[in-house]
Amino acid sequence: MRVWAVANQKGGVGKTTSAVALAGLLADQGQRVLVVDLDPHGSMTSYFGHDPDQLTSSVFNLFQHNGQVPEGLAAALLLDTSHPNIQLLPSSTSLATLERQSASQGGYGLVLSRALAQLWNDFQFVIIDSPPLLGVSMINALAACEQLVIPVQTEFLALKGLERMVHTLNMVNRSRKQALPYTIVPTLFDRRTQASLSTLRMLRRDYADHLWQAYIPIDTKLRDASLAGVVPSQLDTGARGVLAYRALLRYLLAQSLSRREQVA
Repeated sequence: MRVWAVANQKGGVGKTTSAVALAGLLADQGQRVLVVDLDPHGSMTSYFGHDPDQLTSSVFNLFQHNGQVPEGLAAALLLDTSHPNIQLLPSSTSLATLERQSASQGGYGLVLSRALAQLWNDFQFVIIDSPPLLGVSMINALAACEQLVIPVQTEFLALKGLERMVHTLNMVNRSRKQALPYTIVPTLFDRRTQASLSTLRMLRRDYADHLWQAYIPIDTKLRDASLAGVVPSQLDTGARGVLAYRALLRYLLAQSLSRREQVA
């Protein structure tokens, strides 16, 4: 099982779209994929047609056992999606209370890791959609994953969110045995605007070592897929956005393979 997280400490940068698009492309290849929604807003959960306001069982249930995860609980929480090779560990709005509950107790940082350990043989990939705030949910995502994807909208204000995210990552890496590798992904790129062009230049100047050099363009087909509740590649396999995410996936897989060979 390979675990990737998608995170940024700014909303509206394409986190959920990136997570769903990558999951869909992996699933199209026959991989069994689990998508995990750790955002109390439940964007990914809503994407696949489930209402986070109505769900009584969700990822929140994992955090109700003093940092432990009862055997079989993770599997019992899974929901089907529109893609036969993708299952969802959904969010619910009750996840918003997690910070308050966990403040008085320790041991919450590895709950997701313990849950995924129960599902290790059931999936080949896990893609985690993280909330845009540093807290228990994001810490769980960073602790559980082996690779981090940071979508960054190509506009100036998004660079501040990236700065915060990299700062958070540096703090987390101090407590890890190995630094968590990350890839910055320019998103919502519009070559017609100076804002997109100048932001992309700044990303290439300041973050060259961790930047995917291409970009995800603005593509209405990505929004249409969300409205239809299907992964983008199911709606239009030749859409500009899908082609870009396919190139990103090839890059991420190559990066992951290279690191595994270095370890071996």
